[in-house]
Amino acid sequence: MKKITILLVDDHPIVREGYRRLLELRPEFVVCAEAEDASQAYEAYKLHKPDVVIMDLTLVGVSGIEATRRIRDIDKSAKVLIFSMHAQSAYVLKAFEAGVRGYITKGSPPAELIKAVEVVAEGGRAMSEDISKALAADRLRGAVQPLDDLSPREMEVLRLIATGASSEAIADLLHLSVKTVRNIHYAVKAKIGADNDAHLVLLALAAGIIPAENLFTP
Repeated sequence: MKKITILLVDDHPIVREGYRRLLELRPEFVVCAEAEDASQAYEAYKLHKPDVVIMDLTLVGVSGIEATRRIRDIDKSAKVLIFSMHAQSAYVLKAFEAGVRGYITKGSPPAELIKAVEVVAEGGRAMSEDISKALAADRLRGAVQPLDDLSPREMEVLRLIATGASSEAIADLLHLSVKTVRNIHYAVKAKIGADNDAHLVLLALAAGIIPAENLFTP
């Protein structure tokens, strides 16, 4: 039986332990490493080269989308499966633009996660039923979101701005110059027609990329 090695990325140790126990009920699944943030995920991927990365979106510091981008910078064949509480289309679309192979919500039955790991490991794409329905409903409505034209990197900068991070802090987190961050900040405002940062925050809230309770956390 061919083993499928898995890297778990989630910032809650108890949650990771629960996922590990669930996954390792399948004899072919081996959780070879765990990480709690993007930097740890990057180092663990380089060390272990897992078959599948199961990635949460909400991490301390940069998001799972940025963590995915970093991993794929060193290995374009990396297979990342997002496993998140966020079902908003803004998150889902930017995650796929960043190169993830699947997106499963944490409200899905455990069997969906197991199946998704198998599909992604084999080179396929996977989405949980609720994500598929949400995207189909948006398409039928012809819904166009203000953030659709943003790149994954621009979306990450917007998310960090909306949580109150300074240009200097964002530059440190994303390994960019402060000038580059400010240029991206300006480009984001221009693309989505925001007059000021308060307007940016309102749009981020409306799109669901930040929860109201996380507003302006350090």
